Amino acid sequence: MTEENGPHSESVYFDLQASWGVTKHIGDRQATRELAAQCDVNRESYVLIIGCGVGVAACYLAEQHGCRVMGIDISQRMVDRSTERAKKKGLQDRVEFRCADAQSLPFGDSLFDVVFCESVNAFIPDQRKAMAEYVRVLNAGGYVGLNECVWVETPPAELVDYLERAMGAEFFPAHEGWKAMMEQAGLGPVSETIHTTSAVRQWANEVREIDPRDMAMAYLSFPVECIRNPACRRFVKDTMRLPRSIFRMFRYFGYGLYVGRKPRRVAAAS
Repeated sequence: MTEENGPHSESVYFDLQASWGVTKHIGDRQATRELAAQCDVNRESYVLIIGCGVGVAACYLAEQHGCRVMGIDISQRMVDRSTERAKKKGLQDRVEFRCADAQSLPFGDSLFDVVFCESVNAFIPDQRKAMAEYVRVLNAGGYVGLNECVWVETPPAELVDYLERAMGAEFFPAHEGWKAMMEQAGLGPVSETIHTTSAVRQWANEVREIDPRDMAMAYLSFPVECIRNPACRRFVKDTMRLPRSIFRMFRYFGYGLYVGRKPRRVAAAS
């Protein structure tokens, strides 16, 4: 991934989502629900969401589980959108958002019960540094839960190149990468659940989960953003050059749910 394509594409990709007021991840609400269950999110939990986007998952967890949530995002526009969403839903007492970098979290040690990340780590430049930060801010016995895209079958090189170029992300193959990284950071044992999906199923999930007003605003704001933003126009032009294999993408592409627990402290021998 070149310096020109990677970070530039990633920045435009997330700027567009912030302007739309819509963010999404593979697996959508079903994946969020399953990951929360595996991480034992409950009323007593204090959850840190890495890459909160526009606050959909943060508000969902607070509403469904009654937990406290801190969401961070490197984009101030995303943080602003998330804060607006929490206010509209009356969740200000349980949900908070900050602009922060996952590679250098502005929190003390052992603060959170769960660190929750969905379709985020593939975009972080130093993923191992970020993982070490997740473990540092996590209570002993707490969980790190990841939902990340994986290759479930060896993909054509043109498809790998396109997705990395368009999204500025690096995806690990199944059974490698994410699980090993979590174990190396001191989490364990790490469970791994691989899911496949389809274009129709993913689209249907997104339609069900996104507020119709948000979807309408996204469609209306997109052409405006393209007109006023040259970087957006370049991004759209570049991503419209589709590889032939894009129409078989979900044959190769799926997602993995990874959950690891921080060991409890062992009492010193007397």
